[in-house]
Amino acid sequence: MSDLFEHRRQAEIAAKAPLADRMRPRNLDQFVGQEHIVGPGRLLRRAIEADQISSLIFYGPPGTGKTTLARIIAGSTEAHFASLNAVLAGVKDIRAAVSEARERLGMHGRRTILFVDEVHRFNKAQQDALLPWVENGTVIFIGATTENPYFEVNRALVSRSRVFQLRPLASEDLRAVARMAVEDVERGYGRLDLRLEPDAVEHLVDVSGGDARAVLNALELAVETTPPDAEGRIVLDLAVAEESIQRRAVLYDKEGDAHYDTISAFIKSVRGSDPDAALYWLARMVYAGEDPRFIFRRLLILAGEDIGLADPAATGRVLDCARAYDYVGLPEGQFHLAEATLYLATAPKSNSTLAYFDALEAVQRERVDGVPSHLKDGNRDAEAFGHGAGYLYPHAYRDHWVAQQYLPRELQGRLFYQPSDQGFERALRATVLRRREAQLAAMVEGGPAGPGESLSFTGERAGQDRERWLARVLSGDGERLGRQRDRLLDAVDLARHDRVLDLRAGSGLLTWEAARRVPEGGVWGLARDAAEAAALDAKIAGLSPLEAPVILVGGLEELAELLALRGEAELRFDAIVGRNAGLGELPEAGLARLTGLLAPSGRLSLAEALPAAGSRPSDLLAPEAGEPRSEALAAWLERIRAAEAALMDERPLAERDAGWLAPRLTALGLRDVQVEAQAEETALLPTEPLIERWLGPEADYARGMADRLDPDDLRLLRERLTGLLGGPARPWRLVTAFVRAHAGDVGGSAGPGGGLDRAT
Repeated sequence: MSDLFEHRRQAEIAAKAPLADRMRPRNLDQFVGQEHIVGPGRLLRRAIEADQISSLIFYGPPGTGKTTLARIIAGSTEAHFASLNAVLAGVKDIRAAVSEARERLGMHGRRTILFVDEVHRFNKAQQDALLPWVENGTVIFIGATTENPYFEVNRALVSRSRVFQLRPLASEDLRAVARMAVEDVERGYGRLDLRLEPDAVEHLVDVSGGDARAVLNALELAVETTPPDAEGRIVLDLAVAEESIQRRAVLYDKEGDAHYDTISAFIKSVRGSDPDAALYWLARMVYAGEDPRFIFRRLLILAGEDIGLADPAATGRVLDCARAYDYVGLPEGQFHLAEATLYLATAPKSNSTLAYFDALEAVQRERVDGVPSHLKDGNRDAEAFGHGAGYLYPHAYRDHWVAQQYLPRELQGRLFYQPSDQGFERALRATVLRRREAQLAAMVEGGPAGPGESLSFTGERAGQDRERWLARVLSGDGERLGRQRDRLLDAVDLARHDRVLDLRAGSGLLTWEAARRVPEGGVWGLARDAAEAAALDAKIAGLSPLEAPVILVGGLEELAELLALRGEAELRFDAIVGRNAGLGELPEAGLARLTGLLAPSGRLSLAEALPAAGSRPSDLLAPEAGEPRSEALAAWLERIRAAEAALMDERPLAERDAGWLAPRLTALGLRDVQVEAQAEETALLPTEPLIERWLGPEADYARGMADRLDPDDLRLLRERLTGLLGGPARPWRLVTAFVRAHAGDVGGSAGPGGGLDRAT
């Protein structure tokens, strides 16, 4: 009988609940927005569907679905849902919830999801009462917070949880929320003869700030307070909507995320020389009640960090405006805030003052014997120790400057300050660089400080330096690949929730970095064969299935089939990347299937080597300076180069032309297609394996050259290349084509012209 009364009580509560609570989605299919974390293929959705939920923290503004998502998870995983508020709940409440969870797990085998709202309010005692039970799995903890959990939530809880950031809902999401409320017969107003005018919809959406609860509360107030017209219809027009939600609320908490996010946006706008955005964020802070002195302090920091010597007057101008504000106060002091902001936003920019921190790092990390003798104080110890001897007094020389070393011997040649080419600093740049060249010359030649202060090395030290130099040459390829990796991934501007496809997983150069950049999304890498896949799988072994990249095995033309075999035929990628993926070998139909895997807003970023446009083995054989000229040798070298040119002309177009792919991508509907050929001058150290790779029996180069040269010419080629062994590294030119493109424009959604009409 008590269960019957409880059921009736709950039904009455549900019937009288606010519209925002009644319309709360019950499953993922009803959930609106947050596609970046619960869309198909995203990490959280995969975890929910696989029933592998671990402790979570949802972080985002009010009304974005944090509590709703927690309830959906509980329902989807068949776990019991218990809820606490960190402000109201004490240690006793936590212990009671844990005790019930233990009993439920022991007697019925049912897990408990403990949802804690405003989790950033948890104190140490509450945390201590909960942590052991989170660690041993008695409860699955889900927290919700509007504040950055990495700053506001106890570290112990954050370290045991995966953090997901929810965003303010987009306009189309809010329109969908309003539409569901108008049309839903059971929970919304579908039983009423109701007309919601298009301009009223747009006003509610515009002023809600991405908060679905604000839209529903305003809609509820409008419906409940608007009488029907003569025909019995409730009409919600713009005037009614404006009364229901009159003023845009500015989200701003002086001690919370909004405070730091807004000042960050302000500083970045000033740094980016955008006066319009800078004034907007300034007005937003002042409107919300920010202390103007705090804003002036941040502007003073920016004047030193981001403007510096590009405009040495910037710091003084901000100080003058700050003094003027102190003198006149508000509201007139807003003029001086605006003046300081506009001055800095429009000033030339230079961050060369950051060189100080490079010098500070050198002080912290490197052992230096002491102050050079000629720089020491000669007033006390000149006679006994020779301190100050050899110092050249700059004012005794022309232009009040003379080349001498001022750094300790161990740091001579180290550059900290890099003058920019902006504003006042532009005039300094030429002088600084010219004097620096003279300083370097003084360093190499010993200079007036004498040979003891120079960097001229002999004997064992010279051998060690040469070995280090050779090591740098040999490691240059790794640095080059690192630059390519960063350029390719930076070009697609990955978000934490993106789905990424690597067309040539290889050793995992792009795959692993992409996985680090999209912890809430997913990465799929294409391995060309089983051996390549096995090497990648060995690295994946230590990761959980939810975090590990998906490794597919096959060729480019098999991609669609490989995804279909995994049940992911409908999956579309936010970014497709690849290095030397071999797109030039794909027919038109295969390329179309590949680009069809891009999401509507997807990005493509590729790097393809152009070996025919770079250096060739004959480039290593150019005569050394001063080498006697031999007509026979010159004629032989011309024959070698002619044979190489003919061989390269037969190479596929994709290895010769930087623009080969652009028209094909454009024809397939991709937009903003950009192709750039980048040449890099590097150094190549001739080695026996390298020569064998060119001239071995199975080498393409050797076979092609043998078809065009006499055996004597080919034999001399090997002899000349072998003669380079043990010598210095030689200049070498590499050419890479970088390709960028975007998928076609995203299809339109319901715009301002579409109203929502529901009549019984």
